[in-house]
Amino acid sequence: TMSKLFSLALIASLFAATKAINEEEYGNIGGDPHITTWKDEHYEYHGQCDLVMLQDAEFAEGLGLDVHIRTKVVRHWSYIESVSVKVGNDVLEIEGSADAEDEEAHYWYNYEYQGECEDLAGFPVIMTKQISYKRQYILDLSPKYPGKDITIELFKEFVRIRLHGDEVIFGNTVGLLGDFKTGKTLARDGVTELNDFGDFGDEWQVLPSDPRLFHQSAHPQFPETCIKPEDPRGERKRRLSESTISTEEAEAACAHLKDPLSIKDCVYDILAT
Repeated sequence: TMSKLFSLALIASLFAATKAINEEEYGNIGGDPHITTWKDEHYEYHGQCDLVMLQDAEFAEGLGLDVHIRTKVVRHWSYIESVSVKVGNDVLEIEGSADAEDEEAHYWYNYEYQGECEDLAGFPVIMTKQISYKRQYILDLSPKYPGKDITIELFKEFVRIRLHGDEVIFGNTVGLLGDFKTGKTLARDGVTELNDFGDFGDEWQVLPSDPRLFHQSAHPQFPETCIKPEDPRGERKRRLSESTISTEEAEAACAHLKDPLSIKDCVYDILAT
């Protein structure tokens, strides 16, 4: 409607200008953190801590798969600054860089900075760089699951993880993406359904019983709770699924902005207003 479009333009105009990349949304987690569950439900979790994106001890006939993300609070939201993937006994940790001129790849293979990384437990790792601040790491699952992969994309300091697979690969995973078969946002007990996304995110904070995937510890660590952003404009717990404005519409309205942080602020303001 005209009134909706006017509202989008009005909110977007409060921020300042140039263009950014709009990413297609499907089963993934990334950015601020904007999370798409297995059943294509979208939500955000704005807390700073280490979180279990997914885990499955029986992945690939018992090799096991763990994916943890590390988030960082900025103003009244947060973003994913690094991700660590463990398959079998191999671990690959990746983080972005806010410096657009930074030519260095920031990753740790089995806790060694820029260690020689050809594969994780036999699954090839392909690293590509389009420009200094835009990189991609592909964990190719083809040796066991032809044509499937886990892709990690970096845009400056922002990290996104995309999962390309089906129930055969990810059907038994648990974590921030919910239950694969039902879409329910289940607690660690596998039974309790948490309908508040803040509570759900808190539930999947990395615990001492989870594997250690990052090369160094960062504040906070359990039993300290995840750090929540300041909320100067009041309550912002509304679900994205209840918004009358889509993420794509909000991103389009904010696409003229210069700075990725401003873009994320703009999109979040539109969706939470």
